[in-house]
Amino acid sequence: MTRPINADVPTVEAKKPSAPKAPKRRRKPVPGALKAVAGLFVLAVVFIVAAILGGGGGGEDRGTEAPAPVSEAPSTPAEAPAAVTPEELGYPSFATANTTRVGGSDAASTAAAVALAAYPSAKPSQRPPAVTLVDAGDWRTATAAAALTASPVGAPVLISEADGMPDATAEALSALAPSGSKDTGGAQVFSIGAADTPDDLRTHRVRREGAAGAAELLALRERLTGSPPRHIVIAPTASPAFAMPAAAWAARSGDPVLFSGPKALAKPTATALEAHPQTPVFVLGPSSAVSSDVVREIAKLAPHVRRVSGEDPVANAIELARYSDGGFGWNINDPGHGFVVANAAEPLDAPAAAALSVSGTWGPLLLTDDADTLPSALRGYLLDVKPGYTNDPTRAFYNHVWVIGDQGAISVNEQAEIDELAALAKIGGEE
Repeated sequence: MTRPINADVPTVEAKKPSAPKAPKRRRKPVPGALKAVAGLFVLAVVFIVAAILGGGGGGEDRGTEAPAPVSEAPSTPAEAPAAVTPEELGYPSFATANTTRVGGSDAASTAAAVALAAYPSAKPSQRPPAVTLVDAGDWRTATAAAALTASPVGAPVLISEADGMPDATAEALSALAPSGSKDTGGAQVFSIGAADTPDDLRTHRVRREGAAGAAELLALRERLTGSPPRHIVIAPTASPAFAMPAAAWAARSGDPVLFSGPKALAKPTATALEAHPQTPVFVLGPSSAVSSDVVREIAKLAPHVRRVSGEDPVANAIELARYSDGGFGWNINDPGHGFVVANAAEPLDAPAAAALSVSGTWGPLLLTDDADTLPSALRGYLLDVKPGYTNDPTRAFYNHVWVIGDQGAISVNEQAEIDELAALAKIGGEE
């Protein structure tokens, strides 16, 4: 019988004699595992993934303690609900040689699985100092909140809802057992927007949503780290597929994500840019998503502004993966990297998977726009960075791809094609 990855984690003692109040949960069945499919190599990868990731998430310490306010509450997490299996959480349940699927049927179970993959939590050193609870109904603020995943804050994204916490989220939160730290300002939880949050954890709340919430998150991370952002990303508020790659980059870099409409710069965004006139700004998406007039308006507030874009969401994600300007951009134009692939129709999957871009085989978010057929642009990019060897494959570079979502998001045939493109190939040399 499959056992949860955190089954042997000792329960943290509460500081008060009475048991902590369990979080309000929306009673929704937790999705079951994806069934093994003929032609794919079915693996028991729960502990293998933990080894691949090496615990994930840690960062170097900062000397400045942030003055972020937190609510007063006991420091222990809520009592766990009845244990569910890793497969029920959407935890990686099958893989090929070069891909691993995190197959949650919804974003909440995907986020829970990702958080436990990045932070196996079998011992205190493998747990995150905090988690970020975002509202399932607000992909924009959830995308901006991915910046809290980056070092030194290290708070992976979990997904809650205004009317209760999904079972998968509650189970993951209990297993992760965040304790707070100097780098989180003592907070165990960052609660974003209307996300339901346990009452018994020290919580910093960001109550605003959308563009205003994103600007507040910029200010929060600036207080926590004691330093201004190195870059600012402007994402399109009306085009979620074009905004999705920003979540992975924010998790990787800590760069804040702000939002603009297609024809007008949001006022909270303009105010935040005015406060950081020397910070380079990168606009993600084509002019149909953020117009040239808006870019010119941004240039009046922050002189260093560049656009990173592709004509469609698939090409747009690839462009950010290839891009490099100073310290901005993944600059992945060669083999030997990790990648994350999600469906462009699922914007909440981007922040849900963001912790995979800052642990293990760190890599950008790439997009497919079809559950059954790999887009030609994505195929071309994966061919460009396909690893090869001449004589000794053990000395080669390797690619690894995380596939996000169930077969309704990315089919098993598409995963198999991604595996083939990521596979190490012999390119000459002695036989």
